[in-house]
Amino acid sequence: MPTRKTLVAVLFLISSPLVTAQSTDYVVPRTPEGHPDLQGTFTFRTLTPMQRPVELGERAVLSEEEALEWQAFENRRQNRDLIIDSVGGAQYPPGVISYNEFWYERGNETVMDRRTSLIIDPPDGRIPPLTEAALQRRRDGAAMSEASLGPEARPYAERCIVTRTSGPPMQPGSYNLNVQFVQTPEHFMIMNEMIHNVRVVKMNVQHRNGPALVWEGDSVGHWEGDTLVVDTLNFWRGTAFADSTPNMHLVEKFIRVGPDTLMYEFTVEDPTTWTQPWTAVVPMRRMNQPIYEYACHEGNHGLHGVLAGIRRLQLEAEQ
Repeated sequence: MPTRKTLVAVLFLISSPLVTAQSTDYVVPRTPEGHPDLQGTFTFRTLTPMQRPVELGERAVLSEEEALEWQAFENRRQNRDLIIDSVGGAQYPPGVISYNEFWYERGNETVMDRRTSLIIDPPDGRIPPLTEAALQRRRDGAAMSEASLGPEARPYAERCIVTRTSGPPMQPGSYNLNVQFVQTPEHFMIMNEMIHNVRVVKMNVQHRNGPALVWEGDSVGHWEGDTLVVDTLNFWRGTAFADSTPNMHLVEKFIRVGPDTLMYEFTVEDPTTWTQPWTAVVPMRRMNQPIYEYACHEGNHGLHGVLAGIRRLQLEAEQ
């Protein structure tokens, strides 16, 4: 069975013409300190799913014809303007029912190497099974959410705290899939458009002792050749992954592979949540538009309605 490093190397070689160009004509721009200049605004939207669809089995890559056919099918399936809400629902396809197609920017193409999943390890392209402890946490959380016992019972994203889009780690989703990087010798700033989340990575320092009092954890960075490696520990409570715990260990890698392209790789490990670590590779493409403020809480009356509604139902049941 190929190792994770072997899989990453192979995928980088076949993923894009820009990668090939790097070994011949492309010269990586560098900062005064000699490191690759990663600064700019990028988008990581793509139609390729995080997990490989079960029906594809061991198919890691589609043919060019299959990829074009799948793109056409998926773009139509996810088009909000073509969905009948009474037939579908929030999970068919994923998204917000009340939003029409105008609000979505999920991407309309697969990644260039036509992988069937962004996950490259495990080889089946899927997130590993949950541990029994994680399954119990999920059951407990579902019960609290159903009863809406208080705002703490609602999902983090619904409360505008953290989302899987901004992470960490960053994952493609429905909209606001844009990020800006600012680089200095001492810091690397990651500003996501979603929830307007800002993470400041400290370079060449040790992790602080004890939990960091921020949801994004304690991120420290260093260079391994031309690869920026960001190591994050000590997450505060849960994370953007609903099943994870403060024990999660995240390693992110940023590699410039072309004039307008970065490769973003992340490995997640939490033995109290998943039966093994897992790794994904996501391309990021430079964009010319600025990052806009995402004012998540402004005009958000839904949370009040959810909590007030369940209280009303409880009172009616007692009468």
